[in-house]
Amino acid sequence: MKPKASFKTRKSVQGFTLIEIMVVLVILGLLVAAVAPKILGRADQAKVTTTQTNIKTISNALNMYKLDNYNYPSSEQGIEALVNKPSGFPEAKNWNPEGYIDKLPVDGWQREFVYISPGTHGAFDLYSLGADGKEGGEGYDADITSWDR
Repeated sequence: MKPKASFKTRKSVQGFTLIEIMVVLVILGLLVAAVAPKILGRADQAKVTTTQTNIKTISNALNMYKLDNYNYPSSEQGIEALVNKPSGFPEAKNWNPEGYIDKLPVDGWQREFVYISPGTHGAFDLYSLGADGKEGGEGYDADITSWDR
């Protein structure tokens, strides 16, 4: 008969060395550096596209408003007239009780649109001030307008 061992044998513990972890971190860093600029560039373009789409939506709602009320809302009444019946001149005699849009959209940078009626580029001017929030600009900072569609 064999005598039993009175001590427990240790199982070897396996893990990652510091060098292996650092190599993985360097590889992840390189991947992020390669992919991030492409993703970030798409975010800005998505904001421009969203803004252009919202301008079209508001413009269509303004045209429906005009069909019912024979005028666009004044600058004082604003595009809020598409959601809530406006007061003041011109009177909205045939305003649709359901409104023309459910909620006023904002531009891609979460700012309200600028609305002027009568406009200098047509019956109304509707625009976003772009990424910088200032008139003019180039690239993503450029104004996005209803008359440049």
